[in-house]
Amino acid sequence: MNKQTGGALVGAGLGGLVGSQFGAGGGKAAATIGGVLLGGLLGSEVGKSMDRADRAYLDQSTNRALETGYANSRNEWRNPDTGNYGYTVPQRAYQSPDGRYCREYTQTVFIGGRKQDANGTACRNPDGSWQVVS
Repeated sequence: MNKQTGGALVGAGLGGLVGSQFGAGGGKAAATIGGVLLGGLLGSEVGKSMDRADRAYLDQSTNRALETGYANSRNEWRNPDTGNYGYTVPQRAYQSPDGRYCREYTQTVFIGGRKQDANGTACRNPDGSWQVVS
């Protein structure tokens, strides 16, 4: 594992931990999901150029994709101020062995012209919030 990959993995873990401390209900889930994805991106070279608005657009796209996105359809975002953009692609929803509603997803961002991908799975908690499980 190289330093960039290691940094991305550590950043993802820390980002999820920090993100889980904010918001309530769906907002908490978006913060946790965004924290994991952003942590991974920020641990890599691409994420170093993301600003606060980029992160907000990314969080909104991810939450929208998980809540209402059609399987294999892009939920896009673009920051008109920085030109950075990306999309979240949810997969078909399924029920986990513990009965929760879950979705796998792919997150792609283009920051400063450089592409970064992240994959994950999120499941809905009984309170309606989303929890990243992988």
